[in-house]
Amino acid sequence: MGKRSMPDTSSQAGPHVPVLLDEVLAAFDPIAGKRIVDGTFGAGGYSRAMLEAGATVIAIDRDPSVQPFADALSVEFDDRFFFVPGTFSQLDSLAADHGPIDGVVLDIGVSSMQLDQAERGFSFMRDGPLDMRMSGSGESAADLVNALETEQLANLLYAFGEERKSRRIAQFIVAARETKPIETTLELARIIEKSIGRKPGDAHPATRSFQALRIAVNAEFDQLVEALFAAERLLDEGGRLVVVSFHSLEDRIVKRFFDPEKGGPSQSRHMPQVQTEARRWVEVAKARKAGEAELSGNPRARSAVLRAATRSDADSRPVKFDGLGVPKVREA
Repeated sequence: MGKRSMPDTSSQAGPHVPVLLDEVLAAFDPIAGKRIVDGTFGAGGYSRAMLEAGATVIAIDRDPSVQPFADALSVEFDDRFFFVPGTFSQLDSLAADHGPIDGVVLDIGVSSMQLDQAERGFSFMRDGPLDMRMSGSGESAADLVNALETEQLANLLYAFGEERKSRRIAQFIVAARETKPIETTLELARIIEKSIGRKPGDAHPATRSFQALRIAVNAEFDQLVEALFAAERLLDEGGRLVVVSFHSLEDRIVKRFFDPEKGGPSQSRHMPQVQTEARRWVEVAKARKAGEAELSGNPRARSAVLRAATRSDADSRPVKFDGLGVPKVREA
């Protein structure tokens, strides 16, 4: 048997260019000698950079297709890289055998690698099965599109995609599937474009609907909330949590998690002041976005927002969705 071919996972040649990489490394500075959990391994861009900077990395991912990239880093950094298959919502239990942990980084959302693989069904730019399952199992986007009633589908597109024309899109989808099931990405994209039209210079009309379906298929908001609280349980005082999100709905959850008072009711100065909870996160950094230099080489970084904070000595909280602004699909 010949030598096994390993994919090139270097940051220059890998299939996914990690966004805000310099800012992520700076958030853990000094990083050499630290033990960091990369909760969304993907093609390993963050993991490689942190390993090259001298950190030990425990990488987690639920996507089976990332295994070759994990294998490559295991060969190169065999004593400082550990890959654990699983969902980042369970990162505290998955990393339990590798503690104590100094930091956690999460890159939320779909990767370029997944978008570029037509057979995964994430992109309306490539024809493929309407799938969108990151784990490769469970309910697919086609299952939702072909089964939900008009109002259920409209409510989902509105809640998870902020699609203001969700009702018209849902009506066109339901009408189209009466002829045949909707099975491919381009079929769905064309139905959406036909329903609401397309203006020159605007984003593709299917952008918000595809985002909504992907979030629903992968329970992304539930996973994000669970992961944030898992990181809170995992990290001791002084540990750093760094989160990169890609749209306003995700960023709102992260912002309110770090600072619960952002999501609570305002207090009148004329009323008795309500005692606030002990802060679990301190040194909350201002949101960071990609600069012109990064955007010129990686346009997909344009919507990325990085937030980071340091764990305090207060006990971790039970998982709680209230107050985080997690979108809910209204019942039909």
